[in-house]
Amino acid sequence: MGKVVIIGAGGVGRVVAHKCAQVPEVFEQIVLASRTKSKCDQIAGEINYPITTDQVDADNVDELVALIKKHKPDLIINVALPYQDLTIMDACLKTGVNYMDTANYEPKEEAKFEYSWQWAYQEKFEKAGLIALLGSGFDPGVTNVYTAYGAKHYFDEIHSLDIVDVNGGDHGQPFATNFNPEINIREVTAECRHWEEGAFKTTEPMSEHKSYTCPEGVGTYEIYRMYHEELESLVKHFPTIRKAQFWMSFSQNYLNHLEVLQNVGMTRIDPVLYQGQKIIPLQFLKAVLPEPSSLGPKTKGNTCIGNIMEGIKDGQKKKIYIYNICSHEKAYEEVNSQAISYTTGVPAMIGAKMLLEGKWTGKGVFNMEQMNPDPFMDDLNKYGLPWKIEVL
Repeated sequence: MGKVVIIGAGGVGRVVAHKCAQVPEVFEQIVLASRTKSKCDQIAGEINYPITTDQVDADNVDELVALIKKHKPDLIINVALPYQDLTIMDACLKTGVNYMDTANYEPKEEAKFEYSWQWAYQEKFEKAGLIALLGSGFDPGVTNVYTAYGAKHYFDEIHSLDIVDVNGGDHGQPFATNFNPEINIREVTAECRHWEEGAFKTTEPMSEHKSYTCPEGVGTYEIYRMYHEELESLVKHFPTIRKAQFWMSFSQNYLNHLEVLQNVGMTRIDPVLYQGQKIIPLQFLKAVLPEPSSLGPKTKGNTCIGNIMEGIKDGQKKKIYIYNICSHEKAYEEVNSQAISYTTGVPAMIGAKMLLEGKWTGKGVFNMEQMNPDPFMDDLNKYGLPWKIEVL
């Protein structure tokens, strides 16, 4: 049915390649490219399906254009770094190819992630007759689709939204991040923003927290309020939402290590002079921390991610919880990756599938909640991320 080029060979790229190969009737040809071709070759060697590998610097528009012209895909799946979203979008516009990603753009020099830069491409993609699908991971991604599904089937108006992301896994390391350490730490240490009374309210990072008990015996965890990009698009596209918050679980051990690293300056993203060379402390820290992909065989337990939504239906108050529980062990058994990468990579494949099958169409830049949620929700059940709904 179609050909895709996957850009990025980290943990998520591995999952996307594995999952695309499981649906050969849709993904007839798969190309995997990254800065380090050997990583692509390793992933391709794990998969019993022909995958072409290539090298590209995703910071370089000319290299990206050459890659796209060489392979002539129907769609680019961007699972590289958020810093590279715009260069890849530019390359797609230059070559007339559709685009999708799993996380919004973030400038290297500032820990600030918002959709303004990518939404600014709306007219360019519309005029080119192309679609750019933003944030087809889990959060953002599935959480956006959960919201759209709730709005379509359970509510006339959604009034409050709490997205809760719990990682109940244990990798046994003193300190490690489950995805790219640089992106993870920038995200966690950024100012918190939540939506209330028609505006975003800013508070100190993770200054609000509470205990939360997950369903199905996953456990009780301390969750902390932080900013996440899907809040920005969801309150735009569902204007009845009066309050929207994002919560993520962290262990005290993680927070203690993070506090020390912040205090000694290791989370800084501005350059410092070291032995005559400028280095970014956070990038150096990334180099010495465990590689997230190495945590796969060590991580035990489950993730639990979902939306708690309140609103009205037929004049009556209504509250529901849509969630998924994913096993780290089962994810690794299937695709050689822990559940954090799995829960991002599976929705990336499904989003790409929606576009190639023509179930999601359009010209311009779109967030996930703007599309029909039903076929995507069906495929979550089919391809490894089954969900449940509790009426509370």
